[in-house]
Amino acid sequence: MSEKADSSKAALPAVEIYTDGGCEPNPGPGGFGAVLLHPKKRLEVSGGFRKTTNNRMEIYAAIKGLELLKQPCQVVVYSDSQYVVESMMKGWAANWKKKNWRLSSKEWAKNIDLWDKLLSLCATHQVEFRWVKGHAGTVENERCDQLSSEAIRRPDLPIDEGYEDSAAVLEKLPEFDEGQPCPKCATPVVRRKGRWKPKRDYYYEYHLFCPKCEAIFHVEGAKRFVAQSGTLF
Repeated sequence: MSEKADSSKAALPAVEIYTDGGCEPNPGPGGFGAVLLHPKKRLEVSGGFRKTTNNRMEIYAAIKGLELLKQPCQVVVYSDSQYVVESMMKGWAANWKKKNWRLSSKEWAKNIDLWDKLLSLCATHQVEFRWVKGHAGTVENERCDQLSSEAIRRPDLPIDEGYEDSAAVLEKLPEFDEGQPCPKCATPVVRRKGRWKPKRDYYYEYHLFCPKCEAIFHVEGAKRFVAQSGTLF
């Protein structure tokens, strides 16, 4: 690395972020917590969802921690999730994105929406992920676990749309169409003709349907708007 690159890296504020997330049960109500440590400040953030997974909460904790930063920083993110640390440090998540989130011809990557957000944040900052053993007395990791556990028990937790509505995530992917594997059971989906319902100002010309698990996926490109008379406009 050149002296110029070294000085540029040294000029960035140095920040540590501890993260944790989990569900009770898995999948089920989930929570996340993150603690940001800066020489001049300490910040905490937490939250949860009514139904999600352990892995999603671990990724989400890292996202929310990085979102606390108001300028580019040199960051070390500590996580007790090997899934998160290895996916980022070994380049797995970046490789999934390069392949349009496909693991194979029959399988999509999981947690697409969250990996996409995390990769975008890491492009803004200089981020290193380090694994820390959970429940081993690391003070800030224990605090994150406490924040996560408290968040799970909050009333009226919001919906984790990326988990409960996988169609909303896949609508953003240009290759998701007839013949592609259903994200829930991997059976090839088929097109089904849609229909307009009275009092609606739109309908879907077609939707994608899984003949095995009967999941329905709306395709934004197939959305058509109608006038009150029922004619297209």
